[in-house]
Amino acid sequence: MAVFQAFKALRPTSEKAAAVAALPYDVVNREEARQIGEKNQLSFLHVDRAEMDLEPDIDLYDEGVYDKARENLQNMEKEGILIQDDTPCYYIYELVRKGRTQSGIVGCSSIDDYMNGIVKKHELTREDKEQDRIHHVDSCNANTGPIFLACRYPQSLLALMEQWKAEHPAAYDFTEEDEVAHRVWVIDAPEVTAQICEEFAGIDSLYIADGHHRAASAVKVGLKRREENPGFTGKEEFNFFLSVVFPYDQLCIFPYNRVVKDLNGLTVKAFLGALKFNFELMLMPGFPCKPVEKHCMGMYVDGQWYHLKAWQDVYDKKDVVEQLDVSILQDKVLSPVLGIKDPRTDQRISFVGGNHKATELARMADQTGGVAFVMYPTSMVDLMQIADEGRLMPPKSTWFEPKLRSGLFIHKL
Repeated sequence: MAVFQAFKALRPTSEKAAAVAALPYDVVNREEARQIGEKNQLSFLHVDRAEMDLEPDIDLYDEGVYDKARENLQNMEKEGILIQDDTPCYYIYELVRKGRTQSGIVGCSSIDDYMNGIVKKHELTREDKEQDRIHHVDSCNANTGPIFLACRYPQSLLALMEQWKAEHPAAYDFTEEDEVAHRVWVIDAPEVTAQICEEFAGIDSLYIADGHHRAASAVKVGLKRREENPGFTGKEEFNFFLSVVFPYDQLCIFPYNRVVKDLNGLTVKAFLGALKFNFELMLMPGFPCKPVEKHCMGMYVDGQWYHLKAWQDVYDKKDVVEQLDVSILQDKVLSPVLGIKDPRTDQRISFVGGNHKATELARMADQTGGVAFVMYPTSMVDLMQIADEGRLMPPKSTWFEPKLRSGLFIHKL
């Protein structure tokens, strides 16, 4: 059963919350982070992307970057921008995008639950990215960004959240430039926090939706601290990591699209001919093609849009991983036709989140004479089934929107 506990969040004052709140460190590049930081001295990217406050040519993994992150975090606390709650609390975090609402509970998950499979994964992680966040968490002595989890919420827990929201004012309520509204309520009543803890104790599985590298890094920092403190009791804060758990059926997964720089030496005619063994191709003149059902995808090549529909025998009687559209594309097109054997390392392929327009993908393909694929989104049901089976998805299978903001909750170790 899941261990999900209340904690004393270090968080911004109400009047500073909107300015502090920042996109996750891994969805903005170095230059974007610097531009944001120059405009907004309170942005939490000064902690999560501290290189912005150092020389432009400094290595991203230089010791000075982690030292600066710690310094910036400590300064935000010293200056009263961030204040730590006096008692352990849970927090309701609600995001509203284009009329769609998702409300989850912020707390701390157990590193033991991660290791014993109660917190379930569906992606591999890269060692270099893990080491970066391990160093960051260890240096800051804090989890600075929440891990995005999902689960099957019991109706009683949903009702508890709605009642608390109805009876208490929001601590934060602001709308960002991308028109996503963010609201936070602080649950500080001991009898209610005890009830929430008990509700989560009845939940079998928590699923990582987004944040595999941050989760793995937080757990490894916790294990490192255990080695450094052989008399640990298991109650220390380093045994837990910052998480926000949403009801799985409130979440919206966008596709993670692909752009390949070239056709692997093939002519356009030969490339299209190679696809006909596994797909029904339909020319879609005049407008971008977005798939509307599973086992279909849009494709742009040589100035034309096509609709691709996999033949039934391509996916029929296959397991849940092999039936994923990203798996079909990899197994039937990217690897055998375009020569991309390992999409994690091949520099010829780019992954583009579903928040980008199809016309942007076409422009990228035109720049290099390549091909773009617009995918149909993976479902939460498939994600959870794959995690339950201990299986892994291909890289870049899911893109969640809206993005959680960092800086609204910090968990000090």
